[in-house]
Amino acid sequence: MQETNLFAIYTNILAQNNIDYFITGSIASIVYGDPRMTHDIDLIISLNEYEINKFISAFKLEEFYCPPREVILEEIKQKSKGHFNLIHHETGFRADIYLIGDDKFQHWAMQNKVEVEFLGGFIYVAPIEYIIIKKMEFYKEGKSQKHLIDIKGILENSKSQINFSFLNNKIKKFELNEIWTLIDKM
Repeated sequence: MQETNLFAIYTNILAQNNIDYFITGSIASIVYGDPRMTHDIDLIISLNEYEINKFISAFKLEEFYCPPREVILEEIKQKSKGHFNLIHHETGFRADIYLIGDDKFQHWAMQNKVEVEFLGGFIYVAPIEYIIIKKMEFYKEGKSQKHLIDIKGILENSKSQINFSFLNNKIKKFELNEIWTLIDKM
């Protein structure tokens, strides 16, 4: 399988099964910013307990590692930070699946996801402001420079797409002013 099809392994199945999703993390940073290596895809999905069987059927066990129904149900019940992995057997390419839960910012991102042409197909990507905020939060948690570098690349390549009024409001709300200042000095 060609590397350019790795993302579509997951996004095509989600789209074909009418499962709402958007891509976040490194792939979204690449779409809006600079290319870099990544070994997985981060997906936010909207899934409730009545859709679990449909989800598991979509990711056939012969092709994918998918957790059992009970595990997915427990993650859905968390209401925030629910998470599990899918792994494509043939390639070993992993999808980190994050459940939308009750997170208002993630619901906003799902409602405002952006359809983009990417690697010969179409994918849904989180809004640019969401990516910047989440990268800042991840930097705040672990101090990994890659998040600041990703944001800098987004600012250099896609600045015209950013709603700075909305972004500045979220930076203030989530108390990320200090990190925003760091990025500005880079």
